[in-house]
Amino acid sequence: MFKKILIANRGEIAVRVLRACHEMGIAAVVVYSDVDRGALHVRKADEAYPIGAAAASESYLNIHKIIEVAARSCADAIHPGYGFLSENARFAQACADAGVKFIGPTAAAMKAMGSKTRARQAMEKAGIPFVPGTSRGVESFAEAEKVAAKIGYPVMLKAAAGGGGKGMRLVHAPEQLKSSLDAARSEAQRSFGDSEVYIEKAIVNPRHIEMQVLADEHGHTVYLGERECSLQRRHQKVLEEAPSPIVDPDMRRRMGEVAVRVAQAANYTNAGTVEFLVDERKNFYFLEMNTRLQVEHPVTELITGLDLVHLQIRIAAGEKLPFTQDDVSIRGHAIECRIYAEDPDNNYFPSPGKISLLQEPSGPGIRVDTGMSEGWNVPIDYDPLLAKLIGYGGDRDQAIARLARALDEYFVGGIKTNISLFRRILRDADFRAAKLDTGFLDRMLTRSEKRPVDSRTAEVAAIAAGLFAALATKSAGAGGGDVVDGSSAANRTDSKWKDASHREALR
Repeated sequence: MFKKILIANRGEIAVRVLRACHEMGIAAVVVYSDVDRGALHVRKADEAYPIGAAAASESYLNIHKIIEVAARSCADAIHPGYGFLSENARFAQACADAGVKFIGPTAAAMKAMGSKTRARQAMEKAGIPFVPGTSRGVESFAEAEKVAAKIGYPVMLKAAAGGGGKGMRLVHAPEQLKSSLDAARSEAQRSFGDSEVYIEKAIVNPRHIEMQVLADEHGHTVYLGERECSLQRRHQKVLEEAPSPIVDPDMRRRMGEVAVRVAQAANYTNAGTVEFLVDERKNFYFLEMNTRLQVEHPVTELITGLDLVHLQIRIAAGEKLPFTQDDVSIRGHAIECRIYAEDPDNNYFPSPGKISLLQEPSGPGIRVDTGMSEGWNVPIDYDPLLAKLIGYGGDRDQAIARLARALDEYFVGGIKTNISLFRRILRDADFRAAKLDTGFLDRMLTRSEKRPVDSRTAEVAAIAAGLFAALATKSAGAGGGDVVDGSSAANRTDSKWKDASHREALR
């Protein structure tokens, strides 16, 4: 087993991996940029090393600096977390060249699955069902036009090296194709340094369901059940749950067996996720494979009772999986909310700044994976994910009830967060009925915007907010206030008074 692991990441995932290391008796080394000097992962680590300026290219994406820290700290393994260098084959190879174990797949497996077009080619050879379209990037508008006409509109353009919705365009009609292709290529080049774009049939009202797999270095591969990831905004996941409300045991077995075949076709080892699109008739199609630990891995941990980070480390250390497929069982239901530093009432504009007050929920069935702390300055330089709030219950209804209660307990002062968005989602009748697809969130938000607000309710809300502001100001003037960084109780979006009036207005 490893004695010391370097965590090449930041935020909540760095803290998550760090805790796993400590539970296993392994020393944890972290790196940090200039703006992360006071971050939670730095404060909890056994050793912490500065690696440069805030820009990710000068710090968390700098392979040379991270390998150099591994040598200085005598770390014998590196865990990449997710994002940054986690799916970078050059980084995995650099670790191997330096004699440091990369906790993840080999560089070769990562290359095979890292490009969506190469992955589609490999799946085509292995007989894996995938969405109709091209297995290589389209070389010209004429070719794209021909393919689109053959498979039928609507079609989806996707960056071969893409992720996070970058380089994606939905095309409904032929006259939109050229401008969409140009835009997708341009965005792909800017985001990934690779302008390759392929085309596939757009499935109407699909569900996005993924399957967690684990593979050791002795030829054993298992699947750990699925996650429903259909709640998305701009092709980025917002809320995930496990198991999926529409997947029965037979469908789970069939999807799981395909996911195992995908991993085996790529000679894959360690933790990975095979993503599928599912149509309205429950036919499923291979979409891509994520060659890393997923943001949403906690929901799988809760329903299986397995610790995926522990297992990642043990696999990388050469151990065999301690169980077989028949040993995997699913119990209960788990739902995860991604807590972001952004303002849902202002087009999700980023909200960096100092956290003046932090009250995190707890209680039965609640888990919080966090990278923030009171007094910390949230930088604007990185993804705005602050924490993950996960609710677990014996069934979906109990998980929803516990999560709703926890969201009411959650308060982050000094910045805006999207906590209020999750309260709205959990109240939504279609969500509660599990009527989900990738367009769900857009429809829900559109319904909310069109709903008329009762004038008396709005007036009561204004009076309540004004009264609370006056009381807060008076209290602050008397020396009893809780005004930090200009954020008074009246200005906090999650104030109990304002919350109550907002809830009434949205009914």
